[in-house]
Amino acid sequence: MKSRILLVDDEESIRHSLGEIIGFEGYEVKTAESGEAAILYIQKESFDLVILDLKMPGIDGLEVLHYIQSAAPDTKVILLTAHGSLESAIQALREGAQDYILKPANSKSILESIERALVQRSEAQIRRHLLEQLDRSVQRLKDAEGMEKKIVQDQQFLVMENGVMFDVTRREILKGSQTIRLTPTEGRLMKVLMENRGTVLSHKELVLMVQGYEPKEWEAPEVLRPIISRLRRKLAEFDGGERWIVNVRGTGYVLES
Repeated sequence: MKSRILLVDDEESIRHSLGEIIGFEGYEVKTAESGEAAILYIQKESFDLVILDLKMPGIDGLEVLHYIQSAAPDTKVILLTAHGSLESAIQALREGAQDYILKPANSKSILESIERALVQRSEAQIRRHLLEQLDRSVQRLKDAEGMEKKIVQDQQFLVMENGVMFDVTRREILKGSQTIRLTPTEGRLMKVLMENRGTVLSHKELVLMVQGYEPKEWEAPEVLRPIISRLRRKLAEFDGGERWIVNVRGTGYVLES
C-alpha cells in the first residue's frame, strides 16, 4: 500500500513542485493551502506523514503540529522552514516533529527525510504491535491459570474528581451507572498515574512501570503515545476528563485530577 502524505504550504508553486517530486517516488500525495485546510483533511482522512510549512497566515504550522499530535499521534511530521524561523523549527522538534527542512530544499534531502520518517513510523508500529501481542498473551495465560480472580471484597478503588472512581481490580472507570472498561495496559497506566498524581513521570519511568522493561530514550515516547491517546479518549467520556492527563513537553506526563 502506498504511503499517504499530506503536503501543507500556502505557496502554490511549492505545493505543485514538491507534490510532483513526492508523487514521482510512488507516494500518494494530497495538498492543502493552509493550516485550516490541513486540519479538515486530517479530520476526514488518515496520513502516514505530513509535510508542513511552519509559517503560514491564520493557523500556523506549530498549531497544526499540536493538532496532529492530539488527533493522529501515529502521523509523522516534517517541517518546511526558512532560515528566519529556524529557532521555531528547533522548538517544534522538541515538541514532537520528526524533522525540518530549510527552504529552498533540494529533492534529494526531501526524499531522504521522508524515507527516514516513514521507516521510523513503521518500526514504531511493529514494536507496538509486538507489545500488544505480548500483553494479550500474558493476559490469556493469567486467565487460563486462574490468576486473575474477580472477588468483590478484594476490589481496590481510587477516587478521582466529580465522583469518578477507578476500580483497579476490574480496570473500570465508574460514575453512577456509567462504566468505561480499560485494557490491561491502559489499566496499569491509569493506576501508576493515579498513585503518583501531581508528580511528573518521565516517558522512560512510565514504560518501565507499565510495560516492565526499560526502553531507550527515543523509544519511550513512541511506546506511550498511542496508549495515552486511547486512555484520554476514554477519560473524555467524563466531565473534564480530557484535561486530567497532562503532557509535559520533552519530559513525560502527569495526572492533575
